[in-house]
Amino acid sequence: MQLETYISDLLYRYECVTIPEFGAFISNRVSAKIHDTTHTFYPPKKILSFNEQIQNNDGLLANYIAEIEKIPYNIAIDKISKHVKAIKSYLTEGETIKLENIGDLILNSEGNILFNPSNHINYLTDSFGLSHYRSSDIKREIYKEEITKIETVAPIAITPERRSSRNWLKYAAAAVIILGLSGFGAANYYNSTIEDHNQLAQEEANAQLDAKVQEATFVITNPLPAATLLLEKQTGNYHVVAGAFRVEANSDKKVNQLRELGYKARKIGKNRYGLHEVVYSSYDNRADAQRALFNIRLEHNQDAWLLIKKLD
Repeated sequence: MQLETYISDLLYRYECVTIPEFGAFISNRVSAKIHDTTHTFYPPKKILSFNEQIQNNDGLLANYIAEIEKIPYNIAIDKISKHVKAIKSYLTEGETIKLENIGDLILNSEGNILFNPSNHINYLTDSFGLSHYRSSDIKREIYKEEITKIETVAPIAITPERRSSRNWLKYAAAAVIILGLSGFGAANYYNSTIEDHNQLAQEEANAQLDAKVQEATFVITNPLPAATLLLEKQTGNYHVVAGAFRVEANSDKKVNQLRELGYKARKIGKNRYGLHEVVYSSYDNRADAQRALFNIRLEHNQDAWLLIKKLD
């Protein structure tokens, strides 16, 4: 039983997940912050901690395991108890228990459990797709120094009244240039954030793809006759991706399988790697897409991921 997988699933929705007779993992939300030295922006997130004093069974973990594995509640309790005994045995022997996407547990010299949380995942769903960003230091005095140097090298011999007007125009022009560069930088940052999200999600999907050897790469030699279907045209820039296929026949097969399950599946073309992408559906806003992604991962496909892409 992959206990850490069930705990990880519940941490997205609950602030406390208790393992009976062992302890509880608690998540606390922290606001976005800026590092004063490195000028790095960090999105809001949940920080995990472990409390060994909370051991009473609240039924949350056991009920979830019983629902997922389709087993009685009492059986789920027994499985958790056996797993806890094994963890305690390993800790007593001085081993470190590594819980994927949660953190490491180790026993100190006083017999207490120490917890080192993992930083590989952010359990705050409001921050889905956001990563940290480093900004260069802003030095506003540079522009004033440059203007002073220009006036020193190339003085303008005019009356004081006209000189004042000309200087005002210089500073105004410099301000327009600065504001233009700021707007351009903000647009580039937004596009870069979207590109980073799609790149990370695509790399994770490719890793899953290589591990499963493309679901099965084959070509249908005797395809069925083409059928003409009248489908509702989907819109939106947020797509829940089911998979990407090198052979287009495989992508068509995937679309048909998903439609039989009730999804509004379709192909959205090739990605940068030349793979045919198949999506469960497309959405006009990020919130709807995230809700759909969560349900699909829970009920059908844990490898589904969110793509932000404007289609022609």
